[in-house]
Amino acid sequence: MDLKQIEYIVKIAETANITRASEQLFITQSALNQQLLKLENELGVKLFERHKNHLTPTDAGKVYLKYGRQILQEKREAYNIIGDLAHFNTGHFSFTFSRERGLDLFVATYFEFHKKFPHITVEPQEMSVHNQQQKIVQGYVDLGLVTLSDDQKIPGLTYNHIRSEPLLICLPRSYVDSLPSITAASINAYVEELPYLDIREVKDFPFVLISKGTTLRTNVDRILSKAKLNPYILFESFSIRALLRIVEGGIACTITSAGYYKKGIKDIAFFRIPGDPTWEVCTVYKKNTYISKAMIFYQQLIRDYYKKNNFISSKPAAASTQYPEGNS
Repeated sequence: MDLKQIEYIVKIAETANITRASEQLFITQSALNQQLLKLENELGVKLFERHKNHLTPTDAGKVYLKYGRQILQEKREAYNIIGDLAHFNTGHFSFTFSRERGLDLFVATYFEFHKKFPHITVEPQEMSVHNQQQKIVQGYVDLGLVTLSDDQKIPGLTYNHIRSEPLLICLPRSYVDSLPSITAASINAYVEELPYLDIREVKDFPFVLISKGTTLRTNVDRILSKAKLNPYILFESFSIRALLRIVEGGIACTITSAGYYKKGIKDIAFFRIPGDPTWEVCTVYKKNTYISKAMIFYQQLIRDYYKKNNFISSKPAAASTQYPEGNS
């Protein structure tokens, strides 16, 4: 197999489109199409079914892609091992993260990485946690930063724990004034000091929620289902920051991660959820894959980033807290 040819076919499968693949490979559409036709003639079988606006792998194409991806991954691993042994400190690795916080982390950590490994190219990509996991399993991506619950992890991947984050109910403080049965915490409270709120207390208020298909939304839906709550949803968004702006404006409630909680926010009242539902921030890579010195160092930068910034407003060395059981 020609390695360059394999890369072409894998990219076509990834984009499902000759035009998009050629743009990402920096070759002409005609040249890429000729490479595909040449390979199909050599093999005597079609690798893709041609549809009007996309291509899908045939059974033969799926076989070619399976082994082609393995070959490309083994090549990358071999180069990483040789580079580490020879102290070349050259090469590249792909790093994926979700929107918003992932980009902030990359900007904050890349300069330090580049100082130590100036000849290693990092290829950052924003994508959903689900897509990150699939791309890593398929060998497209080397390292990911994901936030998810244990049951959302998939076989074939190694997850390195960074930290756990509780999920919180967020209300406009004006809503709290209309609920005499609850009291909002001080704006300077630590997470451990936030009061609990039975989500059924706000069943009559509108909600704005993270979009469906995200790992956070799956966890939010579980919370709502457990409370037997079917709230009126004004809209959904992939941006947690946008949701919090709506809450801050006094329009609706939401449920989000404590990673977005900061002391001093005046117009949002944050509450813990009975049962203390949490999810986990992890770095993730494919099992039984060689991890280069550069990737090891970058994972340490990620751990240092979260430790240094301590985005969750928790008491230093806080003692463990006993949480009440969740409601049935």
